[in-house]
Amino acid sequence: MSKTPTQMLNPRSPLPLYHQLAELLAGRIRGGEFPPGARIPSEHQLAAAFAIGRPTARQAIDVLVRRGLVVRRRGSGTYVRPPRREVDLFSLDGTSASFHRKGLAVESRIITPLALKKVGAAGGNPFAGGEAYFLERLTCVEALPVLIETLFLHAGLFAGLADLDLEGRSLSAIAEERYFLRPNGGRQSFQIAYLDARRARHLQVSPETPVLAVTRLLHFPQAPNGVFSELYCRTDQFVFTQNIGGPGDA
Repeated sequence: MSKTPTQMLNPRSPLPLYHQLAELLAGRIRGGEFPPGARIPSEHQLAAAFAIGRPTARQAIDVLVRRGLVVRRRGSGTYVRPPRREVDLFSLDGTSASFHRKGLAVESRIITPLALKKVGAAGGNPFAGGEAYFLERLTCVEALPVLIETLFLHAGLFAGLADLDLEGRSLSAIAEERYFLRPNGGRQSFQIAYLDARRARHLQVSPETPVLAVTRLLHFPQAPNGVFSELYCRTDQFVFTQNIGGPGDA
């Protein structure tokens, strides 16, 4: 530690010491004292520098890990994570387009082939009780699995979709170029979810890892509720954003 920090923690504060230390370290990370890739002081070093117990130092580092600011490497230490890249995933242009606009290498792979299926009574699905095309795909960015998307598509609007080779192709581009369909609105909701074992394997996370779950409904001039999808997104590599207001990429 380059500073003498024993005066920087206030034992009389209602804020726990570990929380105070976490905030202090986070400020130094944001200020560049610990740049991306740098090793931060060990629990032993922090405990000695701040005159606290090692369990308190460990709790402070735990807070930074949960915030995604640092990562522990077994047998090596704790290092500052590079800042997560921000991607406007939820534009009407489709999921891959937002990554392409950032100059990132994107690959989509179908993990459940397209089929016309009977839709059960799933909450919020506009096709419940009827039929819809169903497809599930995995999107990788720079070879890292980032999101799983399940899609239900209006059987009438997308008639003949099963005859097309969809592997590696943009569904939004197919909708516009073959079916002359472009969404003119939609609705999205967000929550934290946990994946089943199969989807967790595809995303290379554990079933105990929380992911961002997005329920998405797209409307078309030809018919409302034309596409219903559920996206399950890892948030350890990207910050997923949504622009508000304005046409096009809103």
